[in-house]
Formats: sequence, C-alpha cells, structure tokens
Amino acid sequence: MHASKNFVEDAVAEVDFDFSPFLKRYKDGRIERLLRSPPVAVSENPRANRGVATRDVVIDHSTGVSARLFLPSRAAKAAGNRRLPIVVYIHGGSFCTESAFCRTYHGYATSLAASAGALVVSVEYRLAPEHPIPAAYDDAWSALKWVASFADPWLADYADPARTFLAGDSAGGNIAYHTAVRASQDDGLELGIDIEGMAIVHPYFWGAERLPSEEVWDGAAVFPAYGVDWLWPFVTAGQASNDDPRLNPPEEEIASLTCRRVLVAVAEKDTLRERGCRLLDRFSDYYARTATSGEATLVESEGEDHGFHLYSPLRATSRRLMENIVRFINQPPKPMILGVPRRPFMDVFDYGMNMKRRCSDSTTTTCSMAYATSKIGGPKKNYGLFSGAVWPTNKQAYKGPAAAAAFAGTRHLIKNMW
Repeated sequence: MHASKNFVEDAVAEVDFDFSPFLKRYKDGRIERLLRSPPVAVSENPRANRGVATRDVVIDHSTGVSARLFLPSRAAKAAGNRRLPIVVYIHGGSFCTESAFCRTYHGYATSLAASAGALVVSVEYRLAPEHPIPAAYDDAWSALKWVASFADPWLADYADPARTFLAGDSAGGNIAYHTAVRASQDDGLELGIDIEGMAIVHPYFWGAERLPSEEVWDGAAVFPAYGVDWLWPFVTAGQASNDDPRLNPPEEEIASLTCRRVLVAVAEKDTLRERGCRLLDRFSDYYARTATSGEATLVESEGEDHGFHLYSPLRATSRRLMENIVRFINQPPKPMILGVPRRPFMDVFDYGMNMKRRCSDSTTTTCSMAYATSKIGGPKKNYGLFSGAVWPTNKQAYKGPAAAAAFAGTRHLIKNMW
C-alpha cells in the first residue's frame, strides 16, 4: 500500500500542465490525451455507414495532413447533373486532441453529409502542443487549396465549386474562420477560391479582458473562464497571449471576408457563448453598414453547454441544430421582398410573408423589428430589438453594434424540450 501511495504521488508530481478534460503534459515531455474516441475504419460501401461512402486521402505527404471524405450515395444519385455542396469541416478539441478519424467526428460528419446531401471533407490537422499554432491554420489552408484543385475523383465528379462551405466546432470554428480570412486574401483570390458560407458551432474566441458573462462560473459549465485563459498560451507554445487578434478579430479583417453568408451557433450555458454572439453581431453590423448582400444568422440552443451536439446527437436540441445547419447549406438564392428597405431578405423560413402580414398596419420601426427577429420555439424574454434567450440576464451588459440599426440577419432559439 505504501509503494502504491508513493507511485500515485510521484505521478501527480510529474504533471507539468493539467488541461483536463483534454490532456495532461508531463515533465518528461509525454502527452496524455484524455478526450479521445476510438478510430473508425472507412468503407466505400455506403451500406456500411448509413448510406454514406467514406475514404481517406493524404493531402500533404510532407506534413501528414490528410482528410476523410464523406459522400452521400442517395444524394449523389438523385442529383443527376446537379452537383453537391462541399463542406470543408474542421474538428474541435482545443487544438490539441480529437481527430477526423475518431468515432465522434466520423459520426458527426456522416450525419452532416447524409442530412445536407453534401460532400464533406473532414480535415485531419496537426495537433498542439507537438505542433503549435499556426500549424493547424496552415493545415486547414492546405486542405482548402486541395479541395479547390478538384484533383480528387469524388470532388471532380460530384462537387459544386460554387457551393463551397467552411465549417467547424470549438477550436475548429476558430480555424475555419481564419481559413476563410486566408481565402479572402491575395493567395485565395489568385487561386479562385470562392467560399459561399461559413458555419461555426460554439467557436473558440476569447480576449485579454473578461466579458460580464465570463466573470461567473457555476461550477457545472464545461469551460471555466480560467481554463480558457490557459488554452491559447499553451497551444501557441507560449508565443502568444490572450490579447492576440487571432482570438478577437479586428474590424478590418471581418470586412475583408468574401464569404457571403455566416452562421454562428452558440449554447446558452457555454462560457464562450457571448464571444460567439459578439462575433455574429459584428458580421451583421458590417453587412448592414455597407449594404453588402451578406447574411448573418445566430442559432442558440437553450439549456445546453459546449459541444453537446457531438456527444448527444439524438437529443431534440442536437437534431434542431443540425436542421438549421442543413438549411443554411441548402439555402436557395435570395429573393427580393418588397417593403424591406435597401437589402434583400431571405425568406427560407417564410418569415418574410409573416412579417408582411403582421406589419401591414404597423409603423416602419415595428416592421424593422419583426424583420430583425426570428426564433425557433417562441419567445422567452423580450429585450427590445432582439427577443428570445439571446442576451445575458443583465440586458445592458451587451447589446451589440447592430442594436442601433436594422439587423442584417436572423436569430433562432432552439428550445430544450427535454
């Protein structure tokens, strides 16, 4: 018993960095990844994977960057001469764990491909701390360039380059955003890379100063704010702190993005929630100020925490989140609705006609508010322009730059029915 006790104490003493539940780093350099699921084999037989054929490709032999492709066979057959949208998906895991080949992300990408009728390219990038940032950014960029080359037969035969989407969750949401930025710069423009939309779920963005909602931790949320504070210095090998603009994108960077549509999904109990809301608001404000024909959509899942959809995919809130992402990917071209000033209105959910019915006898201000707000599940609280469980309990804590103008996008609340 005494020897066992010493062994435990020695093991604890060896830990150099404890970032549970993701990983531990020991003083001898060993990395123990705690959050990981077993790998899943690929099969080009769609019957082996819920109607989705899968296979792996090596993108860059020098770095080992690779990807797993998910081709929905029914959608491919039904499309005929029409091609499928492409979703370049970047997994989460705090930049330091999980894999495109693991059970969690294999299952999610399968569901996304089958539900959206899209060819999904799930990127396997290098992980920190062995490969600190910007390795993951470079790998995602390599993957996007490879997709844009259409050298792969599945891409050449089935994919629609005009409907290319970037997507990711948590750290993958951050990587997807920065990949979209790179695609909007000279290198991407010269290669002809055209991003139709970006869908980021519970994205990791942060800052040196805490927001009001980040000051309080209830002891139950997946990420305490102090834990988030540790992440960026760790995954950048101490080369950057939380005031890094890669965590809090500057306005000129947002204005440089050429993707036409953005969806940001947040969870009510997630410590990162307010950062996601703020980022979405900045997109909305830019679209509104510049009269750019862009669209920003916020989806909030009530009563849920970070990454819930990955580990409980059959929950009602997980299914509704997937439905919103699928609609975003398969959204038809924007129709013009008379009576909405200056900007086209996307009437995918029939809100335009509902707005016209509700506002036929109303003032312009009331109609603008109806246009600005759309929810799933009905109202919970009303803070004026934005209704639903979108903002913190202290409604003065943050209203966002778009609160003073017509909101160039939609907000959906997913009610938790469980």
